[in-house]
Amino acid sequence: MASTTVVVKQPRNVSIGDWSSGLFHCTDDMKDCCFGCWCCPCHACSVTREFGECLCLPLLDMCGIIPPVVMGMRFALRQRHGIEGTMCRDCLAATFCSPCVWCQISRELSNRTMPSSLADLIR
Repeated sequence: MASTTVVVKQPRNVSIGDWSSGLFHCTDDMKDCCFGCWCCPCHACSVTREFGECLCLPLLDMCGIIPPVVMGMRFALRQRHGIEGTMCRDCLAATFCSPCVWCQISRELSNRTMPSSLADLIR
């Protein structure tokens, strides 16, 4: 019996070494941009869960000057997908543009992964 796979969302053709969207391209996904702007802690927790980490991990970012969780997530995503960059840039982006970094991570996860279940297809 042959099975049929329906592709709902095509993955973007992103070259190795590049982000699929820039740090300040938040308006590429308005729904995500609004969620990140109006409720950044909730957005960060949602992105962290999608990344496969503990849902409450971003709450640790509120404890210091340099937010270690968002910086670590950006670094881990760069390592996972072979995106060029430096820890210094990750640190600067995380410290001064944290909501933009969470939106960029969210867009990157959406652009580089295929839906794995029916629930993901409906989203």
